[in-house]
Amino acid sequence: MVSGQTIEVFNPKQQPPVMRRVRLIGIETPDLKQQPWGKAAKERLEAMVSEVVDTQQVLGQVALEQDAQPEDTFGRTLAYVWHDDTLLNEELVKEGYALASPKSPNNKYDTRLNRAQEYARIMGYGIWQPEKPLRLTPKEFRLQNP
Repeated sequence: MVSGQTIEVFNPKQQPPVMRRVRLIGIETPDLKQQPWGKAAKERLEAMVSEVVDTQQVLGQVALEQDAQPEDTFGRTLAYVWHDDTLLNEELVKEGYALASPKSPNNKYDTRLNRAQEYARIMGYGIWQPEKPLRLTPKEFRLQNP
């Protein structure tokens, strides 16, 4: 896990095997310096793809689903990330670890992500907690903390 919105994926079937960075489409998680939310988002994403094998916790397999754009300006693969039957992009938003952040032309799951955000907001989950809400969006935080 690189952050709550970027993972590194190893594809052993590709020749030669390669590790690539994947940016989850349609979400924005708090910056890692935005505590406690940045670290919490990263840890939650890691927990969602972890499996216990022979009493050891290991990262499991994910499936990548692309949309209109294959890469972002940083060269990361853009994808919706699935683990089992769970869309991780949506689950992070639904649990309050991420904001829905639609960016055209990648909009296949915008409705699902927006509904997940409304649910998290109404329920007061994660960054929407009334006691300790996220005060700045990740973009606002980065602008104030270059």
